[in-house]
Amino acid sequence: MGLCSTQAGYAADVLPARPEEATPALAESRNWALQISPYMWAAGLKGNISPFRQGPSIGVEKSFSDVLDNLNFGGFVNVWGRHDRFVFSGDIMYVDTTDSHGAGPLPTFQLPGGIVVPAGTSVDAKVDTKQFTATLQGGYRVVDTPGFTLDALAGARFWHISNDVTLTVGLGGGSVTRSYGENFGWVDPVIGARAFLPVTEKLSLQAQADIGGFGAGSKLTWSVLATANYVINEHFSASLGYKVLDVDYDHDGHVFDTRLSGPVLGMTYRF
Repeated sequence: MGLCSTQAGYAADVLPARPEEATPALAESRNWALQISPYMWAAGLKGNISPFRQGPSIGVEKSFSDVLDNLNFGGFVNVWGRHDRFVFSGDIMYVDTTDSHGAGPLPTFQLPGGIVVPAGTSVDAKVDTKQFTATLQGGYRVVDTPGFTLDALAGARFWHISNDVTLTVGLGGGSVTRSYGENFGWVDPVIGARAFLPVTEKLSLQAQADIGGFGAGSKLTWSVLATANYVINEHFSASLGYKVLDVDYDHDGHVFDTRLSGPVLGMTYRF
């Protein structure tokens, strides 16, 4: 849900650029590889979120420019490693946003502190949200040819959400303001696959998808990423593509049902 490099960004999962495989002669000469990829994700946000436990779900739909206006700080980075046919991927996302907007009329709900807000009431809300997401996967290269590779992956996606909420509600001819902070998180098992296709010595295509949750954490989470990768030199390459990250979490009064989608741009350093 945003744009980031080392300074700004939102929502994740994996931004692979695989330059060691875009140069087959180099790949065949060694059985290990390690690379780090900071990247930008110009993502929009759509979904339903409850700003606090047992609170009403609020529909959200924002373009990338809207998200960027609310962004305080963010960062995305991916780490990719391979030894022989064994592979490892780690993708980390951290985003801090502040959003102020009105909502309503809403169904009956209870404010933190026990105040019951009757149905039909509108509220003004200011929400400072910090989201940390990390996806860690390991796997095995099931197809390994000079013209195509396919990796089978499995692992977990870790989520942690922190909300600081200030609500102003009109009641009885006046208004009531309440501030509230909370943290919640969960872990989703995920399974996936990654395919790589070299086009020339410098240009390659790659696609990755995963799916998980299955009720163990969220009801469902999935992501899809497709990139075109270009090798600049022995150590650096660039990637351009499109990414979607979706999650449907509804547990113990917390609702976090969102989809982040948009173009990605990354720079990879290969050791």
